[in-house]
Amino acid sequence: MIENRTCQNCKARFVIEDEDFAFYAKISVPPPTFCPECRMVRRMTWRNARTVYKRKVLGAENEVYASFSPQSPLIVYEQKHWWSDAWDAMEQGREYDFSKPFFEQLRELMLSVPWPHGYNVNSTNSEYCNNSDGLKDCYLLFNSGFSESSAFGTEVLKSTACFDCTKVYGCELSRDLLDCERCYRTFSCVNCAECTDVYFSTNLTDCQNCFGCVGLRHKKYCVFNKQLTQEEFESFMQNTDLGSYRAKVEANERARKLAIGIPRKFMHGVGNVDVSGNYLDYSKTTKSSFLCRDMENCSYCQLILFMRSRDSYDITVAAGELCYELEEAGGYQVLFSWFAMPKNLESGQISLSHLKYTMGCRDSSHLFACVGLRNKQYCILNKQCTKEEYEKLVPRIVEHMNAMPYVDARGRVYKYGEFFPPELSPFAYNETIAQEYFPLTKDEALAQGYRWRDPDTKHYAITKTPEFLPDHIKDVDDGILKETIGCAHSTSSWQAANGTCLDQCTTAFRIIPEELQFYRKMNLPLPRLCPNCRHYERLRQRNPLKLWHRRCMCKGEKREMRDEKKGYANTATHFHGDKPCSNEFETSYAPERPEIVYCESCYNAEVA
Repeated sequence: MIENRTCQNCKARFVIEDEDFAFYAKISVPPPTFCPECRMVRRMTWRNARTVYKRKVLGAENEVYASFSPQSPLIVYEQKHWWSDAWDAMEQGREYDFSKPFFEQLRELMLSVPWPHGYNVNSTNSEYCNNSDGLKDCYLLFNSGFSESSAFGTEVLKSTACFDCTKVYGCELSRDLLDCERCYRTFSCVNCAECTDVYFSTNLTDCQNCFGCVGLRHKKYCVFNKQLTQEEFESFMQNTDLGSYRAKVEANERARKLAIGIPRKFMHGVGNVDVSGNYLDYSKTTKSSFLCRDMENCSYCQLILFMRSRDSYDITVAAGELCYELEEAGGYQVLFSWFAMPKNLESGQISLSHLKYTMGCRDSSHLFACVGLRNKQYCILNKQCTKEEYEKLVPRIVEHMNAMPYVDARGRVYKYGEFFPPELSPFAYNETIAQEYFPLTKDEALAQGYRWRDPDTKHYAITKTPEFLPDHIKDVDDGILKETIGCAHSTSSWQAANGTCLDQCTTAFRIIPEELQFYRKMNLPLPRLCPNCRHYERLRQRNPLKLWHRRCMCKGEKREMRDEKKGYANTATHFHGDKPCSNEFETSYAPERPEIVYCESCYNAEVA
């Protein structure tokens, strides 16, 4: 059975297919009333990945960098104090009140139980990082793990000496990377793997000594997709001033123009079987998912990077089996939960099972509507039950959720089967990853029922504006470490041309010693944007987390191919001969975009 429904949030039509109904029946939940995109955004409003505040918290003498602003209504403990035995969330246990909507009672419990100021465990000399595990000598890394000597990055996994990188795995001595794996001395690159000494390139695999290239495989000594000899390449590099900011901007622009004219595959990813979405790796039978790896039989998922997941729907920054509607959570049969974290990300040990509507719980099972519990089972609203009491009361609560649903300020109805309402989130829209992937202005966010947090007024005494920074790294002395540099997005000329920056701009930034040492060692120019704006600039190079139905653009005509010496000479042979390709697919390239988008068969024949 395939059923068309209207999303109660955006009013758009969406489809629930046979396999979707089968999954919902397997875990005994009703079909969703929000469309997949609105469900995704709703979960993302509960994920503060990168916004931190310097504030006092209970259990710490000095101020810490916390996920929750000083104005947050939550009770916030220093992380180590939160993990200690100095308090017990069971003390906040209460009877279920059948005269009040479920989500009102859960919010009251959420506000009465302490929360850790952040999540940064097993780390050394990396106190300015958050949502991280196993870091050493790192600074301003978020949602990252098991990395060293890196800074200003997100989703930096098992990497060393990487600066300004987003979603990289196994990289070293690199800067300004997006969606790259196992790269060494690679700079200003997107979607590259197994590359060494590569600059300003996109979609390269197993390439060395390449500059400004697009779509190459197993190549060496190429410049803007033209094959050179080793001597010619070395001469080109000697005459290319990599330490100049002006030269960097020019190289980036030339590489971008080259990329527009070269066919690209309809989706990014490797090692996949029967998947739809984008930025997927090593996944099987996965539908409408993005930025994930190691998935099987999953749908509508995002940012699953740390652990394997199977037979799950609608999980974001999560992992597990038979899970549904999770954000920053995981386990076995965990439903409608937030911040229910695995015990050990590196080993894959989760120790969470049979949870529903939980927040901040660890090493527990059979919990319903609980907050901050550890090593517990058979609890409701943080009150201990017997197994028999639990199994008798949970169905009554589910029935009550449907009979007396929570209705939010915009009239959206929350019965059993819905994730937490955004208005209960401790974060404003622009503090969360929802703003990164679905950016809104303040007026737009408020009109859609989200909260907005106006940034704190900054009183930085800017001592150096971007236009007065040295163009070349060789002209930068140690005095730069004492300067407060204005972000280019905060200048009046930029704002006059572009309007107010929506990138959580900090308006100013400093260069740290490790960063300057790296720039000098690798001969790279100083940045002109603050770390937040640099992060958003990288994200804008990604396709949106949406899909459009399209047809392969291969016309069947002979197209010139790269040649080892001449650059362009050979012709491609396609399965459809000289006729247009008839293959269709779901892609995150919108129809109005200028790129040439191919199916996998045509792409492999002509580019790969």
